[in-house]
Amino acid sequence: MDLKEIEAKSILVKSNLPDTDYVINPYTGCSFGCTYCYASFMGRFNGKTFDDWGKYVFAKTNAPKLLERQIKSIKNKGKGKTVFLSSVTDPYQGIEAKYKLTRQCLQTLFEHDFQGLVAILTKSDLVLRDLNILQKLHHVEAGLTITSTDDSISRYFEKYAPAVSRRLKALATLNKAKISTYAFIGPLLPHYISKEKELDKLLKAIADTGTKEVYVEHINLTSYILGRLRKEMKNADPKILDTFYKSKNKKYQEELDKIVEDLCKKHKLKIRLGKTIKHGQ
Repeated sequence: MDLKEIEAKSILVKSNLPDTDYVINPYTGCSFGCTYCYASFMGRFNGKTFDDWGKYVFAKTNAPKLLERQIKSIKNKGKGKTVFLSSVTDPYQGIEAKYKLTRQCLQTLFEHDFQGLVAILTKSDLVLRDLNILQKLHHVEAGLTITSTDDSISRYFEKYAPAVSRRLKALATLNKAKISTYAFIGPLLPHYISKEKELDKLLKAIADTGTKEVYVEHINLTSYILGRLRKEMKNADPKILDTFYKSKNKKYQEELDKIVEDLCKKHKLKIRLGKTIKHGQ
């Protein structure tokens, strides 16, 4: 693992995401190394290849100080604005236990009385460490990525991330602590089109934590992601990889959307953005 301390030029960056105004990425790279992760493109800015994803993390050690300066530029203490941690890294990957950059950034938002929404997305139950800060913020929500209820499946595609069973427990703990939550079902693994019961089981598990809202995303199969999947699954049954190819098909996605919509209604889960997230056909 290539671990470095670096100094960033900016930490509060305007966002093009549909429901986010600013993003904070305290780290470059991610040790979780998820096979399907779109953020592997970040390597090209740091002398790394797509295949290096999961093998490097650069800690932006000046992130809290930068945020302290930049947060002052947001008018009205951020009312009506959203700050998201994080868009191209996981804010609670393992190295966060040492550097506490995410925690310090949250503390800075609290100390500067940020009154907009602070949104978090992670695959780690380390987020529970910061419950005391989250409970102090004016508006906060924490999301956990949940792609399966089977730890062996999550381990296959999300090699070094905490087991999905721990993430579900984290969602339940956050809800009990009165923190607003959501689950990010992204990507929808291709087997769900033929195994509706598995998707039903997944959505029930999310609803059972007390979570009420979900983002649902179809898998992004741009060439660099597909290339990494091919290498990762080179010894797998060819039929499995074939289901990934089929998942780019518009008809396939429409059929899966209908299953998702029906099951979300069944489990009383609201789909954020009003629809599933799709990438290029």
